[in-house]
Amino acid sequence: MNPCSRHSNQATIDQLDIRYQLFPAMTEPRVPEASDFPKDAVVEIVLPKDKSKPVSNILILLHGLGDSHAPFAALGAQFNFPETACLAVRAPLVLPFNPNGYHWGDDLIFDTSTGGLDMMGSTFNASHKLMKEIIDDVLVGKCGWKRRAIFLFGFGQGGVVALDVATQVPAEGPDAEFGGVVSLGGPLHHSAPSPAKKIKTPILVMGAEKNTAITPEAAQRLKNVFEFVEIVNWKGRKEDGMMKNAEEAMPMMRFMARRLRSRAGIPKGAIELS
Repeated sequence: MNPCSRHSNQATIDQLDIRYQLFPAMTEPRVPEASDFPKDAVVEIVLPKDKSKPVSNILILLHGLGDSHAPFAALGAQFNFPETACLAVRAPLVLPFNPNGYHWGDDLIFDTSTGGLDMMGSTFNASHKLMKEIIDDVLVGKCGWKRRAIFLFGFGQGGVVALDVATQVPAEGPDAEFGGVVSLGGPLHHSAPSPAKKIKTPILVMGAEKNTAITPEAAQRLKNVFEFVEIVNWKGRKEDGMMKNAEEAMPMMRFMARRLRSRAGIPKGAIELS
């Protein structure tokens, strides 16, 4: 699936008044380079079009089951969030019957009710390892990013992985939350922990009005695990998928507008607004 051919978000982005949170000057993190990542990790880096401002946010894009990272790199460029670099990540495992398709689960399990692949029916150990290397080892360790400036966007099985990554952060401390997670049609995996204290990372999960993976039970599980949860069901949609128009994309644009950060034009000693 080519996500760029299924919707158009540019009008939404242009019309939206994005108001950043400001934060004080500090040692600036750097945008990762291809050489920073492990050799077996396939990551395409998409820099913001406006090169006059420093990069203040990282958006990690995770494709769906059977897809690849390339269309999502194009999607990141289409989003064009200001002061935001995108990392389109390829899933670690190739489909045995499609050398151009990849998946995040450790195994392929068929859903007997649909005849298709079950995006929820496997463990995600290989993906856990890959995401730890990308986020903890490279972005945080090598490049100096705080998790608060890192966002995750996942489609289908990629959304399952994005939500699962958000459950792995410490419940307390200065680096206890990501900037946010957006999942399209991907619920929280059943193996994700249920912490004693709810996770601070805000999440937005969007899906169809009917025949969606975001069932009432799945929505309640999200609310049991995360402190800030927004669920959007697209009216009239009969199956989960990519955003098709500006109206369907607007909740994500608003969500990102509330959470994106900016370094541009910040006076020395400025205090963060929350």
